[in-house]
Amino acid sequence: MLARRLAPVTLAAQALLIGIIIAWVANLPTRLSLALYTEQFLAASLGLALLLTFLHFPGWKRREGEIPLIDVFVGLAGFAACFYIALRYATLVNELVYRPWDGVLVGATIVLLVLEATRRTAGLALVIVIGVLCLYAYFGNLLPGVFGTRPVQLSRLAVYLGIDTNAIFGTSLQVALITVAPFVLMGQILTRAGGGDFFTDISTALMGRFRGGSAKIAVFGSGLFGMISGSAVANVAGVGMITIPLMKRAGFPPQVAASIEAVGSTGGQLMPPVMGAAAFLIAEYLQVSYASVVWAALLPAVLYYAALFVQVDLEAAKRGISGTRAEDMPKAWLVLREGWQFPLPFFVLIGGLLWFNLAAEYAALLATVVLLAFALTVGYRGKRLTFGDALRAIVATGLTIIDLIIITAAAGLVIGVLNLTGLAFGLTDQLLALSGNNVFLLLLISAFVAIVLGMGMPTVGVYVIMATLAAPALIKFGLEPMQAHLFLMYFGMMSMVTPPVALAAFAAANIAQTDPWKTGWTAMRVGWSAYLIPFLFALSPSLLLQGPVHIIVLSAVTAFLGVTMGSVAVVGFLFSPVATPLRFIYMAVGLALLIPADAFAGALSMNLLAIVLAVSLIGFDWMRSRGRAAAVREPVMEP
Repeated sequence: MLARRLAPVTLAAQALLIGIIIAWVANLPTRLSLALYTEQFLAASLGLALLLTFLHFPGWKRREGEIPLIDVFVGLAGFAACFYIALRYATLVNELVYRPWDGVLVGATIVLLVLEATRRTAGLALVIVIGVLCLYAYFGNLLPGVFGTRPVQLSRLAVYLGIDTNAIFGTSLQVALITVAPFVLMGQILTRAGGGDFFTDISTALMGRFRGGSAKIAVFGSGLFGMISGSAVANVAGVGMITIPLMKRAGFPPQVAASIEAVGSTGGQLMPPVMGAAAFLIAEYLQVSYASVVWAALLPAVLYYAALFVQVDLEAAKRGISGTRAEDMPKAWLVLREGWQFPLPFFVLIGGLLWFNLAAEYAALLATVVLLAFALTVGYRGKRLTFGDALRAIVATGLTIIDLIIITAAAGLVIGVLNLTGLAFGLTDQLLALSGNNVFLLLLISAFVAIVLGMGMPTVGVYVIMATLAAPALIKFGLEPMQAHLFLMYFGMMSMVTPPVALAAFAAANIAQTDPWKTGWTAMRVGWSAYLIPFLFALSPSLLLQGPVHIIVLSAVTAFLGVTMGSVAVVGFLFSPVATPLRFIYMAVGLALLIPADAFAGALSMNLLAIVLAVSLIGFDWMRSRGRAAAVREPVMEP
């Protein structure tokens, strides 16, 4: 009964949240001559997100549709505390140094409620990390040596973490609300307008007729959809419902079908132009244009999907899985004729980012307007979006971005503690000492920590923590900032398919109705190259499209050949089955090819030798397969 009475309230909160964001991105306050602080906008948005979190995400088991009265009160408390800051920020910001009682109370309330909201939306892991850091900030003065800190009073901690612009109301929350939310809105409109169906149809039309076509549809469709969704689990849920049953019917074992979809969906967080929220944070932290991040991430993303595509093709050949019959597939020209309008918003987005140098959020908003205009007037498959559908999609975005807002607010708490205590600087020295000044060992440690943290929190949260803790050490060691930050983002992303808590793999296993544990390990095998590529671009920026053109071209060519040879080793098939000893040779040659030509002295010679060996191995297997085929065709003579 209470949930029914509160339905209009939650709907209004969603609408107000997304309305505030759109108004801010469109610079409406300035156009109306309203002088507002960015922190006022952030506080109002966080207040609405806290209210919606406690109304929608249960803190414990409760009956369907039930909202406990305590959740209503707590949600309203979070809403009131944040709106108190939004209304009084201009005065309060000058009083915080004196720690007034109202500032301490409001700050402490926001910190505690953000922690509880984080537990409800992202699980306990991030809350434990923040809790340990807060205890460290309070008791750190009792620790010896480099980990010792100055004494910090509870009132100072509450005010700093809850209100200061270096903590909750800092960069991570600002990027989530201002930059990422418009892309989520675009994704919502795209899905409601039939964009998901269009991507699946065009993938089917282009890839379905080839061997293992169902799996290639999954790879291609997940990459296209992932460019907008930016969420591995959402990608699995959206595309996997169609592709996983297709793969199973074609002959792929359930755990293989699920793992292909999980790995394909996870890569969407790396695929330009959107790349998930972490890419916007990279641009903000490095103070570079978003286009620079997209450019640097392009080749690793293409390598990621090329390796997956080759492996899928070899798996299909090994299992004798053919493509879909032509008469059962949609025609590409028909799909494009019906959905010609869907690529246009992407042209607007990319053109705005790369050629007109628009802010990412403004370009996304323009692209959404274009998409919405075509959805209302043209439609797809004869079905146009109604104004009611469009309005519901816009309002629903207010609920979709709740977890993003809460997680980035929690990440702000991490940054706040590290800034307040100076722990980040101490950890940089400790990481360098722990690695023995060995860059490869430091990279291994950073990758391991990113994957472990990622098992309990989304990629955005992992990236923010690792960018604060590990990136300074990597940069101090000599890596370029872009190399360091993309390396950490990559491994935070790969936690989605790495057991024991592989969220994307487990979601795909649920759809495939197979064992999640087996699916997780199979996903690691399918995505083997993704665990190597970050180390390669950490060794050389050429894989990030930085450096001399001839080195970039050579590194790209050898990398593509390298992932092919490595995939042959993993699958055990090229033109015919490959024996185990030869698989080790294929993998060794593949690894030699993957190493960029300028990684170290002698790398170029190694690449050239590996190319010769690769061509020889491919030629040998082709001739062997032709010989076997001829032997099968040759009639047996009767004695």
